[in-house]
Amino acid sequence: MATLDRWLLPDGIEEVLPAEAARIETARRRVLDLFQRWGYELVITPHIEFLESLLTGAGQDLDLKTFKVIDPLSGRQMGLRADITPQVARLDAHTLRREGPSRLCYAGSVLHAKPQALATSRSPIQLGAELYGDSSTSSDLEVISLMLEMLELADVPDVHMDLGHVGIYRGLARAAGLSGHAEQQLFDAMQRKAMDEIEALTAAVEPELARMLRALARLCGGRETLDAARSLLATAPAAVVESLEGLIRIADQVAARYPQLPLYFDLGELRGYHYHTGIVFAVFVPGVGQSIAQGGRYDDIGADFGRARPATGFSTDLKTLVSLGNADLSCRAAGVWAPCGGDASLWRAIRELRQQGERVVQALDGQDGASAQGVGCDRQLMLRNDSWVVVPLSR
Repeated sequence: MATLDRWLLPDGIEEVLPAEAARIETARRRVLDLFQRWGYELVITPHIEFLESLLTGAGQDLDLKTFKVIDPLSGRQMGLRADITPQVARLDAHTLRREGPSRLCYAGSVLHAKPQALATSRSPIQLGAELYGDSSTSSDLEVISLMLEMLELADVPDVHMDLGHVGIYRGLARAAGLSGHAEQQLFDAMQRKAMDEIEALTAAVEPELARMLRALARLCGGRETLDAARSLLATAPAAVVESLEGLIRIADQVAARYPQLPLYFDLGELRGYHYHTGIVFAVFVPGVGQSIAQGGRYDDIGADFGRARPATGFSTDLKTLVSLGNADLSCRAAGVWAPCGGDASLWRAIRELRQQGERVVQALDGQDGASAQGVGCDRQLMLRNDSWVVVPLSR
């Protein structure tokens, strides 16, 4: 192996250099502070777990994304986390076991065996918030609003949001009596807007339900889409109508809170269908081929941990958030240059400055003031009248 090749990183795995790392860390702190102001408590989950725990309640997509290794201590298979949400669900259901609503948030690196899309990172920093224990639309509205506030904090321009509800399709498919295989086939055709296939797959379904299933693929657009859906699905089963009305309530409240936010609705777009149980949402920006933040309701996720609590939440990649946002994330690089030496009074002066929040870089053997600007210092410690004082750095 050539020497150069030995230092190459795998595709989709990147290192972050100091300037960008400082921006990412500043953003992480600001966003977690925002979550804290909304009442969300930070949790930290392990990077690696036994595989059955890590994938419990998760779909096949997460299984395919997960790196798997053998634990040398137990001989059991383990996985490197590819998604933090199931871990937080376990904390809520199995560890915390609180009564009533619980608001939790997190920020940490995850690892994907396969990238989400071409040229995307396999080592994103997943950041998100989850609200457990409440099944009302007010919970969905809260997490959507928090997500939008996060994007506003990062100053991400030109965002628009897609809103949908998997309960509409799921309720119609259940009422139509579709088998698991037939439902999956219809689901796939819905995602491709393959109208001929949709018509063929619903040919044996009761005519009124078939009409409504076929209509879903065409129900996409602005707010008028929801009015059309209300008319077209007026005779749908009660669960379908309830799902649609919940979507309308949330859409109207989001529009009232964020009147400048473009909203798009596609009732045939079933993002996260095998994972979510209700409202689903995603934020997009021009020029980026996939969502930059996404979430929804996933009430069944805690069942495998012994406690099926209502749940809703969202997540994003912190590195993507920083790269797209215009917020000023610059850190104060300036600092104080201190001379080399073991003088006790000098050490006390350096400690006091650092305790006050100052950045102090002390010279090493052989360094002089000429090195100060190379490490971002604009002031220096000088001994005057037997006291160490901070003065502007001499040029």
